[in-house]
Parts: sequence; structure tokens; C-alpha cells
Amino acid sequence: MATSTPRILVLTTSHAQLGATGKPTGVWLEELALPMQWLAQQGASLSLASVAGGAIPLDPASLPPVDAPHPEPRQRFLREHADLLADSPAAAQLHADAFDALFLPGGHGTVWDLPDGAAPLVEAFYAAGKPIAAVCHGPAGLVGARRPDGQPLVSGLRVNAFTDHEERLAGLDQVVPFLLESRLSALGARFEAGPAWAPYCTQDVGDSGSVIITGQNPASSPAVAQALWTALAGGEPLAA
Repeated sequence: MATSTPRILVLTTSHAQLGATGKPTGVWLEELALPMQWLAQQGASLSLASVAGGAIPLDPASLPPVDAPHPEPRQRFLREHADLLADSPAAAQLHADAFDALFLPGGHGTVWDLPDGAAPLVEAFYAAGKPIAAVCHGPAGLVGARRPDGQPLVSGLRVNAFTDHEERLAGLDQVVPFLLESRLSALGARFEAGPAWAPYCTQDVGDSGSVIITGQNPASSPAVAQALWTALAGGEPLAA
């Protein structure tokens, strides 16, 4: 493991509006809360940040019902991280050398600001050979990143993400600025997909030694967290 207490940077979107619809969006809470809670239980030190800093927008559709029982993990996460969710540091204030891994949760907001907003950190983690994990729309953070040789970071790598089919099933394929599966494929990624809405996690290793872990949808969040922990421990990659 990189350190006795691995340090993981969790970087979220700051984008809060669903295109021209006027509807709110942001981070999908399940993809933020469940991996962070599980990784913390394993002994990781987690730091939460967002592209622009300040309040982190949460997609209202991902919030637990107000009458949810208190053991409900999302409720507990909101209570325990209220201060950081209200005022997070900005990506530009952070440096990859302070962390051992990068995690990018999803939510539709990511496709508007992660391609540019996450690129410098993604490139730095990749160049340093550190693991990068992303789930659902989180792989939008890989779209704008380049390897040190100038090629798209994802070129030739096995990846997955929220599929074009799932975007159509969600009724948002005409709302988002691009379809994530199509964009990753156009950048040369070897895109893989499982059944719609089912857990699916893909891994590959870049030429820098950086392990790239991608999960398809919210249900893939636990598998992505577990694969990231395995990568930090120096273990064998989990099968897709």
C-alpha cells in the first residue's frame, strides 16, 4: 500500500443545472457517499473537493427521503460531511503529490465541468502512476486528460461508464452535452459495458503504471471502491 493510511482525493462536479432544462443536477449521492464510507471503514483518509470549490451540488433525485431511517447510509453521510459539502476546496488548490489515489463520483453535472475541471489532476495522478477510479458519469473526468506524450489518456485502455443506452433509458440523451460512451470510444478507449443498471467494473493499467478503474452506473459504486482499495494495496486487479 502506498502509505499505512492511504490518502484518497475525492473530486466532484460543481455543475448544478441540467442543461437548458432548468432542472437541478449535481453529484449522485450514492456514488459519493457509499464509496467514501466503505473506504473510510477500510482505513483510508479521504479528502473531499469540487471543481470550483464552495458548495457541492447534490442531485435532488439521489437524496434519501426525509423520513428515511437514520441508519440509512446517505443520511449519515450528509450529517457527517455537512461542513465540507457546504464549502469544499477547489480542484486548482490541490496537488496530486499530497494523495495516493483519485476518485471521481458521478452525477450528470460531471459531463459539463469534469472534462476540463478535472483534467490537470487526472493527468498528474496518471503521470505519477497513482490509481484513478471513476463511477457512472465520473469517467467524464478522463475525457479531457492527456498522457505525457499528448495522446488521450484513455486511448487503448479498457474503460466503461454510464452507457449511451442507459442515457437514452434515462431520457437525457438529448440533454447532456455529449454521450459519455461515444466520447470515450472516439478518444480511442476500448469501451466495455454490462447490462443496463447492473453492476459492472472495468480496470486497466496505463503506460505510467496508473491503474484506471471505471464503473458503469450507481450500482457499480461498491465494486469501484473495492477495486480502488485493492489497487492501493498492490493486489491483483479484480475481474470485470
